[in-house]
Amino acid sequence: MTLEGEVREAADRILDADEVTVISHIDADGITSLSVLMQAITRAGVMATPVFLRQLEPLMMHRVPQDNSLKVFSDLGAGQQNLLEEHGLTEDEVVIVDHHVSQEVDTPYLQVNALPYGHTKFSAAGAAYLVARAIDADNRDLAKLAVIGNVGDMMAREDCGLIGPAREIAADGIEYGNVAARRDLNIFGISTRPLHISLAYSSETPVQGVTGNPQGARRLLERHGIRTRTGEGRWRVWEDLDDGERQSITSALAEQVIADGGDVEKLTAELYLFPDETPHTALRNAAEFSTLLNACGRWARPEVGAAVCADDRGVALREAEHMLTHHRATIKELMNYILKTGVEERGAVQYIHVGDRFPDTVVGIGAGMALSRLNPDKPILVMCSLPEDPSLTKVSMRATDRMVEGGVDLQAALVEAAAPFGGAGGGHAIAAGAYIPREAEEEFLGLVDGCIGRQRTRPPMP
Repeated sequence: MTLEGEVREAADRILDADEVTVISHIDADGITSLSVLMQAITRAGVMATPVFLRQLEPLMMHRVPQDNSLKVFSDLGAGQQNLLEEHGLTEDEVVIVDHHVSQEVDTPYLQVNALPYGHTKFSAAGAAYLVARAIDADNRDLAKLAVIGNVGDMMAREDCGLIGPAREIAADGIEYGNVAARRDLNIFGISTRPLHISLAYSSETPVQGVTGNPQGARRLLERHGIRTRTGEGRWRVWEDLDDGERQSITSALAEQVIADGGDVEKLTAELYLFPDETPHTALRNAAEFSTLLNACGRWARPEVGAAVCADDRGVALREAEHMLTHHRATIKELMNYILKTGVEERGAVQYIHVGDRFPDTVVGIGAGMALSRLNPDKPILVMCSLPEDPSLTKVSMRATDRMVEGGVDLQAALVEAAAPFGGAGGGHAIAAGAYIPREAEEEFLGLVDGCIGRQRTRPPMP
């Protein structure tokens, strides 16, 4: 079957169902993929119920209803089909809309998954959008949510913009009018962060004297005549600048990077903005919107993020903004803890155990941020305790694009290392996680280190 055939069959099954349960992950891709499907399904007049899961694993299977509804798994399911079989779900009861590596099982569950067709930069929200368009071609307004999901799941990071089918979906949103795309400086926080903070704490392309140095960033702005405050005293953000100001700063940064012998390939990227959202808010661009949704999921309120995706700009948005503020503060505290405490190193990985000091839902994000200031040649592995289940340890790993280009695949490493202990691992080459028995930590760490070492078939690119 082709991808187009899978999409058509999934849409037909949904339209033929009396009731649908959409079961999804709690991150930005999971929240947006569920939101796309829920809106498309209910617009078609089919009753639908949302269910969010932190992980699709044995202890969570009781959350999957045993009723007559069609179960649509989004951003989950491809790699856990054995659990669906064990749960007694038949072929006709399940549709999987995912982008993870598929697990082979006896039951031929219907999947909409672009990965087997070579589309590696395409998230579950993108697959959900294809199904939504097949349900009704007028669902083009949902392209905006698919863009958020793709960006939130780092599908635009390596190529500095969406490519392939994900880029085609962005084009749908641009044509509809609720998405805009432009080539611009590759920084985070263009709608909400003061200029000097955005420049100082965006590390895709390190700039001497600016990266990690807010005062240095302010001096750079002043040298080029860029005002950092508005006439009313508000800090200016990147989206406040006119074309000339943006070009002036981008050129100055490029000159500095080149002078220091650096690479400017990722200094700029295609950014995705939403003209229908209020300026100077986290909803104004895909990167910050996805961060807000991640905050909702990480603090166990993914349904709030889904409400924001469904255009609730009242109570749900206020709750989401509150969680985002708390989320950022906690991640900053975690990153500082990792840097102050320091990591230990083995042959192929660097690692730290943070105990129960931080929620397990944020350790991966903090690890990724800390990695930019640690050994650039080794992935970071962070372990944390689970207060609700002291017998388990949560493991989060992060790598860089250079490491992945050098052969590192964190998802494969964690799946392999967790298997001897009955643990569960998953994710992507650049970011992955696992749950293991607490008493297996030391042995597990050795297995991960060995696996990553074997993967390094060539040195990191200079």
